[in-house]
Amino acid sequence: MLEGRTEEQKKALAEKVTAAVSETTGAPEDKIVVFIEEMSKNHYAVGGKRLSDQ
Repeated sequence: MLEGRTEEQKKALAEKVTAAVSETTGAPEDKIVVFIEEMSKNHYAVGGKRLSDQ
């Protein structure tokens, strides 16, 4: 996802994704790994145009 989210938003994302995966698959929450990778707008393009150029 693009950089710029707060630590609180990333924490909530990890918690909600974990809960959804557990509910959907039956996997125990302590076995679910959530990896959040932030990307700069310089490294992300849509329709051939970097977001930093828009």
